[in-house]
Amino acid sequence: MADKLVIVESPAKANTIKKFLGGNTKVVASMGHIRDLPKSKMGIDIEHDFEPQYINIRGKGELIKSLKKEAKKAKKVYLATDPDREGEAIAWHLAKILEENKEKITRVTFNEITKTAVQKAIKSSRDIDINLVDAQQARRVLDRIVGYKISPVLWKKVKRGLSAGRVQSVAVKLIVDREEEIEKFIPEEYWNIYAELEDKKSKKTFEARFYGKDGKKQEIHKKEECDEILKNIKNQKYIITEVKKGERKRTPAPPFTTSTMQQEASRKLGFTLKKTMSIAQGLYEGVKIPEKGTIGLITYMRTDSTRISEEARAVAKEEIIKIYGEEFYENRYYKTNKDAQDAHEGIRPTYINISPEEIKEAVTKDQYKLYKLIYNRFMASQMKPAIYDTMSVNIKVNEYDFKANGQNLKFKGFMTLYVEGTDGEEEKEERMLPQLEEKQEVLLQKLNPKQSFTEPPPRYTEASLVKALEEKGIGRPSTYSPIITTILERRYIEKIQKQLYPTELGKVVNKLLTENFQDVINVEFTAKIEDEFDEIAEGKEEWKKMIREFYGPFEEEVEKVEKELEHVKIEDEVSDVQCEKCGRMMVYKYGKYGKFLACPGYPECKNTKPIIQTIDIPCPKCGGKVQVRKTRRRRNYYICENNPASCDYISWNKPKEGEKWEESEKEDVEKEIKKTIRKKKA
Repeated sequence: MADKLVIVESPAKANTIKKFLGGNTKVVASMGHIRDLPKSKMGIDIEHDFEPQYINIRGKGELIKSLKKEAKKAKKVYLATDPDREGEAIAWHLAKILEENKEKITRVTFNEITKTAVQKAIKSSRDIDINLVDAQQARRVLDRIVGYKISPVLWKKVKRGLSAGRVQSVAVKLIVDREEEIEKFIPEEYWNIYAELEDKKSKKTFEARFYGKDGKKQEIHKKEECDEILKNIKNQKYIITEVKKGERKRTPAPPFTTSTMQQEASRKLGFTLKKTMSIAQGLYEGVKIPEKGTIGLITYMRTDSTRISEEARAVAKEEIIKIYGEEFYENRYYKTNKDAQDAHEGIRPTYINISPEEIKEAVTKDQYKLYKLIYNRFMASQMKPAIYDTMSVNIKVNEYDFKANGQNLKFKGFMTLYVEGTDGEEEKEERMLPQLEEKQEVLLQKLNPKQSFTEPPPRYTEASLVKALEEKGIGRPSTYSPIITTILERRYIEKIQKQLYPTELGKVVNKLLTENFQDVINVEFTAKIEDEFDEIAEGKEEWKKMIREFYGPFEEEVEKVEKELEHVKIEDEVSDVQCEKCGRMMVYKYGKYGKFLACPGYPECKNTKPIIQTIDIPCPKCGGKVQVRKTRRRRNYYICENNPASCDYISWNKPKEGEKWEESEKEDVEKEIKKTIRKKKA
């Protein structure tokens, strides 16, 4: 019989923790949540002050019996679920289910799964923090009410089975709004003039860019304006009027938060949010390393803090000095965002002396990649800035001004180890200019006028959408990945070459929700609700009071919308395709896999057709039309309309005019399609 029983969420975490505790301690896993709201009904008693009607999750009966049995045998039960609101709620549900006396059950949390952290947590156990539990309950109850009240409106007006989530709908709105911005965008012409100049002494050339006239910045909008300037500067003297020399420091980025880790893993490793969080969970809970056993390699991965413990700083200092030398180390503190919960540290390696190379053979490729990213980012955050020598010059030609800038990396500092990625174009590395002096003449080699057009804002990627959600105060570290995963799975958006597009279904649902529930489906309201959850977590607000204040106006709005839409029929969009069975013009409908054509004469005529999208470029093999289709995983592929009858062209890549098609390309696509066919048959 064990004196102590420790309950965690997963077997991996249980295995890591076991070895840190004595033989009289048993460690078991709850396998995540054990109680939740029912799936078949709302499960909230509105009449009795919004009391949630929790039930044991189906299929967990035997596990619950086993947990109760182990708890009865133990003298003390430690609930060691994750150190956040969700973990606190799981601990609270466990305490309810075990039905043991309050003194026997206690709560422990640790930000990293190391011997020191686990043993310290066991010694300083505490009561369950009901404020954190209530914040999680408030989110769960509010989301359930919104989903259950709004979704039936979508069923009646769009399609059965659709659902509306409070935060997910706002994320869809951001993507739809961005798509509308892109569609409405009118490009504007502008010109740049680049002068290729030569320093007479060194014979080195450099590039200067047109700035303006008489010291004032001037934009060039038309070719005629550009031609006028070119005429006035073509055969003139180019004189250096000002030389500024200086030094620029580039400082490292702070240790990862959940959001910045997701963004960088997307940019640098091509990982989806879901994949990043799954790999990070595994690294946190424990990985088997030869001669070390199962160890947790990173600190807790759901955090919005960049704070780092003094112990971790001390070890980082030691490692940096040992590997790179004292001149590379700098003790750095980072300001945490004012809205951050700051309950735990930023994401960092737990054992700073275990380098990525040491564990490379023991972990999967993806685990190694993410660990290396986390490790290097953390170490770089405690290093000296990179230092550049800089030079900027003004050049006068007649009354016109040109400017040139150059820089030279003098000291690499943290960039030896890590450079943060960007969502836009990569930073252009500027070369150092020749040693130029004021009043000297430089020789014109060439003038390069360049016509450009303003571009629309870019579509969101998973990384940039997370950044936008965080900046607008929508969601918290634990919710970013589920938000985006959910709207992808519901087919409200789709991902094409990393960019997020709204589907037709997403646009229809967004239009209905924003037009009729604008008080709920908007950025400001959603951010305000997040702040209220934070206040509940801090004990400053009572959760049921918040739900009561929300529910009254919301219920009135739902009733009003239902009445207004009662006699409104959203007409199906009519296509130009005639039903070959009955002659009616077919209409567009939405199904599980998106848009398709259906006869409006249903149920008399049940004819349906897929929508065949084609491209302008002919088949590289036979000249036929090329169709765009999707695999089960929603990936586009290109296939000849004559496949398989007389042509076998099929490819992942969009064909290009005159480009030769390699027959080997088709094997990979066909494998994926065969999987789809097998799934359908099953």
